[in-house]
Amino acid sequence: MKAVFLDRGSFPKNINIELPTHISDVVEYDKTRPDQVAERIKEANIVLTNKAIVSAEDINGASKLQLVQVMATGTNNVDKEACASHGITVQNVADYSTISVPEHTFAMLLALRRNLTSYINDVKLGKWADSKHFCFLDYPIQDLSGTTMVIIGGGTLGKRVADIAQAFGMKTIFSDRKGAATIRAGYVDFQEALKAADVISINCPLTDETKNLISDAEFSLMKSSCLLLNISRGGIVDEHALVNAFKNSSISGAAFDVATQEPMPLNHPLQALAKQPNFLLTPHIAWASNEAMQTLVNIAMDKIATFIDKTK
Repeated sequence: MKAVFLDRGSFPKNINIELPTHISDVVEYDKTRPDQVAERIKEANIVLTNKAIVSAEDINGASKLQLVQVMATGTNNVDKEACASHGITVQNVADYSTISVPEHTFAMLLALRRNLTSYINDVKLGKWADSKHFCFLDYPIQDLSGTTMVIIGGGTLGKRVADIAQAFGMKTIFSDRKGAATIRAGYVDFQEALKAADVISINCPLTDETKNLISDAEFSLMKSSCLLLNISRGGIVDEHALVNAFKNSSISGAAFDVATQEPMPLNHPLQALAKQPNFLLTPHIAWASNEAMQTLVNIAMDKIATFIDKTK
């Protein structure tokens, strides 16, 4: 069997990726552009992709293809309808970052809540040495305890975020789906949840239903002191509405690990926001602790081996 990894370079070299022994021919590419995919996979039985796009046209030209293994949770980079029409299996990897993503979420939240970026930058500029007192308190510092966190997404990650929030003494609320006719047990109406939030954590996938889930109307419901965290997927928050929310002081800060366009060009609207101390931006790394990446790979290799065993 032949396997092709379209974007092996998206994982560091220290992450061990050892495909099952039944795969005799392995070709790894550091990166693959969309116009290169069709040629690279046309003889493959198995394709591995993290973020490289596999289109219907690519799939139509890959007559030997049996499996597309997505090395991530989201499968929106693969045309699943085309795969289904050709009898090609599409597999993803879930629940590998149940520690890494929540820890990153709270790293960002604590940095915002305690104004760490501003204080650290001022110390680097020598401001502490010039202080009249043993410390300087130029920026507000607030505790998490006693505040309300609204979590959008009740899956494994959302529940883990809730566990950590409760350990900090926060009250947690799970928001029901936007526009839901009936509210599920254990959930709160979407709009009412936004009104109650001191912190909003987005932990749901990007779907047609969640695209631009947070836009101008939703920002208008939030407290001006609210913090918004998107450590999930770009596109769930309307980025232009987010810029307007900052301009209008509709919220007090936000932290994002994702964007609609990745890698992010310099003219992207979030790039300008990132220059502000109350907006934190990281380059889609919440998933990427060494432990989480190795777990992801191990799960994927097991799933590939199971697929091969079933198709013998």
